[in-house]
Amino acid sequence: MQFIDLTHTIAPGMPVYPGTEPPRITGACSIAKDGFREKTLFMYSHTGTHIDAPAHILEDGATLDSLPAAHFYGRATVLDVSRLPGPEITRELISLPPRVNIDFVIFYTGWYHKWGTPAFYTGFPVPSPQAANYLAGLGIKGVGTDAISIDRAGTTNFIIHKIFLQKNMIIIENLANLAGLAGKIFTLCCFPLKIADADGAPVRAVAICDNGEHRASN
Repeated sequence: MQFIDLTHTIAPGMPVYPGTEPPRITGACSIAKDGFREKTLFMYSHTGTHIDAPAHILEDGATLDSLPAAHFYGRATVLDVSRLPGPEITRELISLPPRVNIDFVIFYTGWYHKWGTPAFYTGFPVPSPQAANYLAGLGIKGVGTDAISIDRAGTTNFIIHKIFLQKNMIIIENLANLAGLAGKIFTLCCFPLKIADADGAPVRAVAICDNGEHRASN
């Protein structure tokens, strides 16, 4: 069994969504002074590798704390969309494994390789409305991407977010280390902190691959 960490480390100065503040992490207590070490954390709820809850965009959407723990666990597959000629993931590009129950579809755009550079914020592939509606109709728990958003950079209407979140799906953004998982089926764990009325929360996303893992083409 192999555990692959899909999570970016939260640290001061890390990339954040334009217009939000980077996290601040300061020492609150020290071993020398207090006999124990503790930190004060300040961050937006969508910092780093995180989950969008339906409440992030929808006025009456479900919050993360209202969703069952099982909603953050299940079988996942990664679709390699890192070589597209343009920034749109069309319905025709989405091919899922037959005869295998999938809970999460994750897009490997290749953008996590740009983490920490200006290029990370623009030009990343996102699903077309047709592709998003197709996935939203499958009854899956959620979708993910290694890009900063599932919608185009600079959007103000968040069409793709709304398509997924209206189906009570979760969206996982800023994933990492997806290249080796392209075309595979594995177990995804992405449990968020249980914060009251959470519109989103950072997660420690992990892929668990067993020795008998399937290829998505099987």
